[in-house]
Amino acid sequence: MNPTQADIMVISAHPDDAEFGAAGTVARWTGAGKTVIYIVCTSGDKGTSDRSLTPEKLIAIREEEQRQAAELLGVKEVVFLKYRDQELEDTPEFRKSIVRQIRTFRPRTVITSDPYRRYIWHRDHRIVGQVTLDAIFPYARDYLAYPDLIEEGLEPHNVAEIYFYAAEDINYRSDITPTFDQKMAALRCHASQMAAFGIEKLEARLRKECRQMADSETFELAEGFHRVSAPP
Repeated sequence: MNPTQADIMVISAHPDDAEFGAAGTVARWTGAGKTVIYIVCTSGDKGTSDRSLTPEKLIAIREEEQRQAAELLGVKEVVFLKYRDQELEDTPEFRKSIVRQIRTFRPRTVITSDPYRRYIWHRDHRIVGQVTLDAIFPYARDYLAYPDLIEEGLEPHNVAEIYFYAAEDINYRSDITPTFDQKMAALRCHASQMAAFGIEKLEARLRKECRQMADSETFELAEGFHRVSAPP
């Protein structure tokens, strides 16, 4: 059993999702001494238009890119669950794997993708958000949900709050004015993906979006989330 206890756990579908959705906030938290753990459900083995790359080669590239980005942000550990890209399903087995990570690292806060967006959205992101939400409540909380995990020493755990990134219904804006440059540096680590965006154009777009997100606040740049308290 991993002895590391996390303050925050970020659960994402693919390498680079966490950087797009929450890297500025993650950098702010790690800078304040919080322990952050990444759980990456797939290794992004279909995320390329380069026909010379096999899935196996792409996995190695994208996992290393994710490790570099996480290190730059001060993330304590990255766990790859190694499901196949574009093949995530809401299954008991997948849900249990998320429960296992929650009970292992025992975070107070979980960040994941919003499963309820009403416009076009990668299916893996929807599945991860929904499965994570179900894993948090009631499965991670109730010891009878998975008695075999108890036998492994993984006791029930109550997550206190959930932050959904890429949400439509924003109710929390995180000040990333001091950490926007770290967010961009972390995104640059994902070189296999950034070429398609054009990093300069992407930075200009994200800065504009983060400025708009902070429009009603006293700070300049923000990442937006839908934040909810988990049931006790």
